[in-house]
Amino acid sequence: MLIIRSLRLCVLKTPSFILTPSKTVCSKVLFCSMMANEEMTTEMEGLSTKFNLISEGKATIIQPESVFYNPVQEFNRDITIAVISEFATDHIQHVKELRQKKAKAAGEVGEADGTDLDVPLEAGKHHPHGMKILEGLAASGLRSMRFGHEIPGVQKIICNDFDKQAAEIIAKNITRNGLSELVEASCADASMLMYQNRFGFDVVDLDPYGTAAPFLDSAVKSVREGGLLCITCTDAATLCGNTPEKCFTMYGSLPLRSKFCHEMAMRIILRCLESHAARHSRYIVPLISLSIDFYFRIFVKVYSGQKKAKFSATHTGMVYQCSGCGAFKTQNLAEATPAKGDNFKFSATKGPPVAEKCEHCGSRHQMGGPLYLGPLHDKDFIDRVIGRVVSEGEGFRTGKRLEGMLSTAQEELDTPLYYEADGLYQTVKCQPMPMNTFRSALLNAGYEVSYSHACKNSLKTNAPNSLIWDIMRAWVNQLELKPKRNVPGTAGFKILSEKPSVEVDFTENPGAIPKSRSQNLIRWQEKEADKNNSEADKDKNSDSENVS
Repeated sequence: MLIIRSLRLCVLKTPSFILTPSKTVCSKVLFCSMMANEEMTTEMEGLSTKFNLISEGKATIIQPESVFYNPVQEFNRDITIAVISEFATDHIQHVKELRQKKAKAAGEVGEADGTDLDVPLEAGKHHPHGMKILEGLAASGLRSMRFGHEIPGVQKIICNDFDKQAAEIIAKNITRNGLSELVEASCADASMLMYQNRFGFDVVDLDPYGTAAPFLDSAVKSVREGGLLCITCTDAATLCGNTPEKCFTMYGSLPLRSKFCHEMAMRIILRCLESHAARHSRYIVPLISLSIDFYFRIFVKVYSGQKKAKFSATHTGMVYQCSGCGAFKTQNLAEATPAKGDNFKFSATKGPPVAEKCEHCGSRHQMGGPLYLGPLHDKDFIDRVIGRVVSEGEGFRTGKRLEGMLSTAQEELDTPLYYEADGLYQTVKCQPMPMNTFRSALLNAGYEVSYSHACKNSLKTNAPNSLIWDIMRAWVNQLELKPKRNVPGTAGFKILSEKPSVEVDFTENPGAIPKSRSQNLIRWQEKEADKNNSEADKDKNSDSENVS
């Protein structure tokens, strides 16, 4: 038996698996509704194997039973639809600007007002000036079917997979969903397809099983000026430092096994993506970067410009982390100094920013990177996407979690990386303080602090490491812990042997509770048991409030 594998599809090829349109043999096919958990029997031409009938959003597709369908990834598809739908507005504005630019060059400014573009964008309908979208690794095409039904302002969707049988299933699903005008099936190598269509797509979506690294170079070349690139990487173990040598060979960066590993993973992906773009005199602008469950989802705009591409080194850098207490510092690789006119002189940054041994506990440092050190998100764009998600109401089944995660991401500081509160308490072996108390101490000292969407008990702050440990010392002094808790020679013993260098104020600060927390927005995937218990609690007491 021959097993044919695609990056997102695994189909068992047997003599009974017939999808060729020329076959006219009718046979009974068993469909299992994944959503309703019901079985039904029907007949279709050209099919002679068992299929699942999967309904998600406004799409319904057939999928061989041998193909894995992960309902958890519905969140991935929902957020992608919300982001691309909002990007459609930017695309129409881009078309207007191009038209005006061409008309101005031809001396026909009066004919380039773009009024024919000022019409409401509708989902499921062909737009002559709409987006051309590529889904490079489509498997059965569920994502593209949902794109066709739910994203407004679409001209064409290319639904591609390298596996021939997958492409035939895609064609069947296009017909089943009545999307022949919008969606086109394609059977090609994703990288070659993107290389052959330089600047050919307004949106490119890559959702592989594993790493997206092999596709990044062709992807940055295939997106038009200001186009949208959507990337998924599911190799979290590699990116988070389980096999640093593998991460280096695939992404060109060395990760650290650290509390902030999930954010570091996103920054490694962005650095790899930006390095590919810079080779072609292009650069990226991150819109949304998320760590979700077991994977990472990145949305960036891609632009051309050799001058701006040169600034890549100024927001690329290394991270130095203490192997004992976990204190860390980052350093950019280069700095740009203004020169004559609007030019800049680039030079290597002087360093390192840390001594050979940690100033707090005396342990040695580990060095990781290089990684992207710029902003992970465009806060204004996130605000627009949140507005769209909220306005859709029940349109997204994962809408509540979308709102919660995006709101938390919007509140994040642009400061790279974060502390995990539990790790700090483990270092000095003390009981934890309320998160609001820790956050208040930082705010009262004049610094900023936020959560990270990637870690529940995170502390993302621009405060120096010394203040973090001063707060811990002051907290331990209040608890009056027994000295035997910290053994001489450990990081915690060394840290607590010093007195706080500043007076710590634990008074509750009004800004300690962010809006996302005060509104009890959902950020994490709810377990089915938790959902059932939550519904039962609502029935018992409609006035009760859930505590995040």
